[in-house]
Amino acid sequence: MVTVGIKALNEEARIAAALEHALRAVAPFDGVVVLADSGSTDRTLEIASKYPVRVVQLADHSQRCCGAGAQLAFQHVDTEFFYLQDADMELDATFLPEAIDFLRANAQVAGVGGHVNERIVEGEEFQIRVRSAHAESHRRPGFVDRLDGGGLYRVEAIRQIGYFADRNLHAFEEFDLAARLESAGWRLARLDRTAVDHFGHTIGGYTLMRRRIRSGYTRGAGEVLRAALGQAHFGVVVRRLSHLRNATAVICWWVLLVLSGIWQPLALVPLVLVPVGVLAYRRGSLRLGIYSFTYWNVGAWGLLSGLLRRRVHPREPLGARVITGAGGLS
Repeated sequence: MVTVGIKALNEEARIAAALEHALRAVAPFDGVVVLADSGSTDRTLEIASKYPVRVVQLADHSQRCCGAGAQLAFQHVDTEFFYLQDADMELDATFLPEAIDFLRANAQVAGVGGHVNERIVEGEEFQIRVRSAHAESHRRPGFVDRLDGGGLYRVEAIRQIGYFADRNLHAFEEFDLAARLESAGWRLARLDRTAVDHFGHTIGGYTLMRRRIRSGYTRGAGEVLRAALGQAHFGVVVRRLSHLRNATAVICWWVLLVLSGIWQPLALVPLVLVPVGVLAYRRGSLRLGIYSFTYWNVGAWGLLSGLLRRRVHPREPLGARVITGAGGLS
């Protein structure tokens, strides 16, 4: 009836807890747990292979990205429902029964999520995420425009739109999925209850930012826009993905800075101080405002580079190794 897909990369510290919670959640349904590994070099596979789960690994590690990990898990699904989560999450065992009942009672709904409890908020990004959660409509209970942080999906709906996650996307794969589902007439919902506990990054925000630049994560918004060009969900992407608006505003700001540097150098100071001040007010602190200002600039550059990145057709299957024992291959 249900498969829980867990995408992982070097998660030896959290993978056992993630698998144990997932197995507990699917047990009443005689369900399946699939670990989709993107090329771990630590003990993730060794640990996972000790559990009664299906472990698959991306054959070509150069294809590693958020979208590829999610799609790899979905490629091994043959159940009615599919729940996707990250390997640093612990699924609440009582969530699946309520989510399945909701989908059965609401035939127009393709996916349902719950609250994502952030258990580690040391870095700037997660502090901002927690502070702004109440202001983001897609994180509040009710019908939503995406299921960030994972959710339970009706496999029939995913088959209808062709694929679960775009294998080209380094970020925003859940938003892209939601946009494609909406354009096909489906809806998404979030229940007013916990779905998972998330034990995110313990590193500082700027260290995480540098890591995301190297991994290509910051190109995500541009890649989503590139994928939507000429597609039915293009309008949804342009209207709903706020990162596109933020990046466009920053690019316009860059142009204004250059023009001011040429024609009115004294205007450079307020042009820098005003956006930092606005973000500091919105985030509740100068430190978080400066972090957001920096990240918005990184995101603007990522938008441009993501738009130019070469794509593979998202319906093309990903090559995978199926691992059946501790280090063994089937």
